[in-house]
Amino acid sequence: MRIKTITLIAGAALVLTLTACEGGNKAGSDKPSAARSTEPTAVATTKAPDSDAEVGALPDMTGKGLQSAQDQAQAAGFYNLHSHDALGRGRMQALDRNWKVCGQTPAAGEHPADVKIDFASVKLEEDCPGKDQGASRPETANTMPDFSGKSVKVARQALDASTSLTVTDASPAGRMVLMESNWQVCTQEPTAGTKLDGQPVTLTAVKFDETC
Repeated sequence: MRIKTITLIAGAALVLTLTACEGGNKAGSDKPSAARSTEPTAVATTKAPDSDAEVGALPDMTGKGLQSAQDQAQAAGFYNLHSHDALGRGRMQALDRNWKVCGQTPAAGEHPADVKIDFASVKLEEDCPGKDQGASRPETANTMPDFSGKSVKVARQALDASTSLTVTDASPAGRMVLMESNWQVCTQEPTAGTKLDGQPVTLTAVKFDETC
């Protein structure tokens, strides 16, 4: 009887040992096969050309369409592109394909790639002026400038923003002056040279293809 009891105790101990080993293996199988990374996934980005130390060859764009000039400038590594109305009327180059290049600043040659490129432009059906008339934006005047022949838009830009400005059609038609860059100044009040000190300004104007 004693031998049988010892045998049963030994058998029970063996079963407990095997169960513990199996339990350990099972706990190990619950672990993930690989630790999940907490680092963010890398995303491919397009970086703007680093032009701090780069120099490129800027082509001569004179006579080219404005859109073509801009495309060729970018192909040469220049991205700081601007344009202005060479006739000094302050028009925006809303549709580049309708404009052509009369000149450029800086001229063709070797330049840092981040240099500002400014194209003096006119519409395709217009002739380039002998001198760029729109290279600089007029500064706010302290005395009344002579606006004769200038666009109403340029005249407005030269006056203080608080100035009360009235513009009327100089022709008998009595039209409304809506697109100010298409109208040229005929007369002005006060006269050129008058000190400006908040007084109202009056202009008369006709379209650029008309005579005052």
